[in-house]
Amino acid sequence: MNPGIIALIIIGIIVLLIIIKNINVVPQSNAYVIERFGTFYAIWGNGIHVKVPFMDRVARKVSLKEQVVDFEPQSVITRDNVSMKIDTVVYYQITDPRLYTYGVESPIMAIETLCATTLRNIIGELELDSTLTSRDNINARIREILDEATDPWGIKVKRVELKNILPPREIQVAMEKQMKAERERRARILDAEGEKTSQILVAEGHKEAAILRADAIRETKIREAQGEAEAILAVQKAYADSLRMLNEAAPTDKVIALKSLEAFEKAADGRATKIIIPSEIQSMASLATSLKELAVDGNLDNTPKAKQSVNIPNMQSPDNIDPVQAQEALRAKARQALQQNAPKIQ
Repeated sequence: MNPGIIALIIIGIIVLLIIIKNINVVPQSNAYVIERFGTFYAIWGNGIHVKVPFMDRVARKVSLKEQVVDFEPQSVITRDNVSMKIDTVVYYQITDPRLYTYGVESPIMAIETLCATTLRNIIGELELDSTLTSRDNINARIREILDEATDPWGIKVKRVELKNILPPREIQVAMEKQMKAERERRARILDAEGEKTSQILVAEGHKEAAILRADAIRETKIREAQGEAEAILAVQKAYADSLRMLNEAAPTDKVIALKSLEAFEKAADGRATKIIIPSEIQSMASLATSLKELAVDGNLDNTPKAKQSVNIPNMQSPDNIDPVQAQEALRAKARQALQQNAPKIQ
């Protein structure tokens, strides 16, 4: 084979190798900073790119993804002179590969140093309790300061988080005691509130029970009174109906007298301590008593008028009156008066 052809083949292979070597594929979310003769030339995005051999070079490969860096704990002192250590976590993203390449020599070290100084300044203005309870405010202030400072470096600070706050052991023990005391206080408060609520509920239950009992007693008395009233009304109505029927029947005096005697018979059955005597019988009893007194005392009137009103046989003068005969005559006269005054039943 001709040596010239062999040389051309070798040169072709070398050129092909050089071209293949200078073909660059940029992955997604990445950027290449290209320099030509040592000067910034271009930024390659994702895709296939071919650089000029011996003229262009990739100065820096930059990832455009959001990245996170965890810094070592930094010693800080609070406003009330409490020394502690705080480690931070920074989330950032490269927005300008050119500024990131030429803006600062070591961007991560610069961010760490700036974060430490900013953290010391902010914590120095706060006391221990405020430091432990104001993490969100501290994060926001650090992020704002870092974002403003890293803009010339082509870096965007997304978030800053305080990962751990480590106070001295003595402070931790005191905090634990305080936390324990606070929990015991809350537990006692909860117990007292529970006891209070329980007593209130029990008292309300007793109150409602007493009200219900009072309502039941009142309802019972009302119903009993209503029942008694209805019973009295029924009895009075029946009595009124009987009187009305009796009036409508128009009874005679003899029937009324007979009814009075029946009532007197019931009253005198020996069960009652008092006896009510009708007026007719009382008058006859008074007449008999008067005659007996006259016969016993011997003060009978011998006037014609008296003899006419009391006609006792075989009695001519008071000196000739026999007491036995006078008594028998009075009894006969009383029986005659009773027979005359007694009502006749038709």
